[in-house]
Amino acid sequence: METRDVISFIAKIRDKVNRFIVLELGKHGVDGIGTSHGDILYALFANPRLPMADIAKRIHKDKSTVTALVDKLVRLGYVTKERDTEDSRVVYAALTQKGSELEPVFESISREVLDVFYFNISDKEQQDLLRILKKIDQNF
Repeated sequence: METRDVISFIAKIRDKVNRFIVLELGKHGVDGIGTSHGDILYALFANPRLPMADIAKRIHKDKSTVTALVDKLVRLGYVTKERDTEDSRVVYAALTQKGSELEPVFESISREVLDVFYFNISDKEQQDLLRILKKIDQNF
């Protein structure tokens, strides 16, 4: 492999990780949620009720993308949406009980993903990888 192939390799790894997560969600009886919903749910696990604009900032996605993703979570019963009583321009997303019940499932899957991801990779290599990826991220 040449160094110029690294971007393609990263994309392939991302696809494999996403497939792994979706398969694991299915094993836990969670269907209809894609990996794109994960950041929103993790933000809501940390704070069960957030303004949509705050979610967009936290997960670095535009508001229209977050709206579409949250709307699907609403249809699946994991999240509710409500307008602020004082400022109708502000819309909140909040976890439902069903949504809150996903947290241990997500934590379990996250541990499994990391176990597979870092299998046979030393602690030093993990730190080096993180350091290099942070540099690449800053380059853009």
